[in-house]
Amino acid sequence: MARSDSSSGFESPAPVVNGEKNSKRSKSKDSGKKQARDRDAKNAAAAAAGPNGTHMVGERRSSVSKPARDFRDKPEPSPKRKKRKTSTPAAVKETPTADETGDVPTPRSPSPVIDFDGLSRPSVGTRKRLEEDDAQKEVRLERMKGAVRTLLECVGEDPDREGLLATPDRYAKAMLYFTKGYQENVRDIVNGAIFQEGHNEMVIVKDIEVFSMCEHHLVPFNGKMHIGYIPSNAVIGISKLPRIAEMFARRLQVQERLTKEVANAVMDVLKPQGVAVVMESSHLCMVMRGVQKTGSTTITSCVLGCFERKEKTRNEFLSLIGVNR
Repeated sequence: MARSDSSSGFESPAPVVNGEKNSKRSKSKDSGKKQARDRDAKNAAAAAAGPNGTHMVGERRSSVSKPARDFRDKPEPSPKRKKRKTSTPAAVKETPTADETGDVPTPRSPSPVIDFDGLSRPSVGTRKRLEEDDAQKEVRLERMKGAVRTLLECVGEDPDREGLLATPDRYAKAMLYFTKGYQENVRDIVNGAIFQEGHNEMVIVKDIEVFSMCEHHLVPFNGKMHIGYIPSNAVIGISKLPRIAEMFARRLQVQERLTKEVANAVMDVLKPQGVAVVMESSHLCMVMRGVQKTGSTTITSCVLGCFERKEKTRNEFLSLIGVNR
């Protein structure tokens, strides 16, 4: 019963007891539903986890610790870049094409070491030496002989004494032989010796003797080169790998560039899954002069393709050639 106020004549409302009970009941229902959802989420996570609590994945991801010839290994996808739309102003005139100007552009190879006609790292002097006739070769030889005679005079020798009379001619011919790699053609060296054998296991030619000339001091450095590759079905004649190394070594070089050029040339010619080249050599420019450390050797390497991506494949190559010890 509502209690009436005699002075005002209005009835005061009674306390709401049932409403408070309903509010408490709804809160308890909401907390129960939340606990059920949390319990279901934990059960789903436990079902997706492996026996040791690790997350199980249906397909194995690419990893540098797996061999490159495992068909389940896939390279990481490169991020997609959005193409930027550019509008050409009407006032800007487009560059004329080769057909409009009549100029025929010289084709270039995408390889960093092999040009369109098979020459490796050519220069203006390389093409001039390659295309000269017999008369021009004789002129070149005479110029070199005169330069050697000048060197003998400058070091305090007598070029006309018996032991040095033929030295300018011998040295000039020897220098042309030491640098004969400038004239050699990669395509002529390979000569089509690429065979489809369906082979995809590692191939290594090790302990290739290499002699080259240091371009900083014009003195020799020599050592051994190890070349390995994993084919994509096609293999190359094994004698072609030492020939490619010889071609790049017979020029003025530094060991770092020599190692990289051999690897890039094999990659360009054969198109394998990967190429690895390691070179160990001793430099007379460091042994005969400078610090004069006779027992020191220099090791350089260049790895391309799967040898660069896969640590296990790279370690297998280094172990087989005896460097990873």
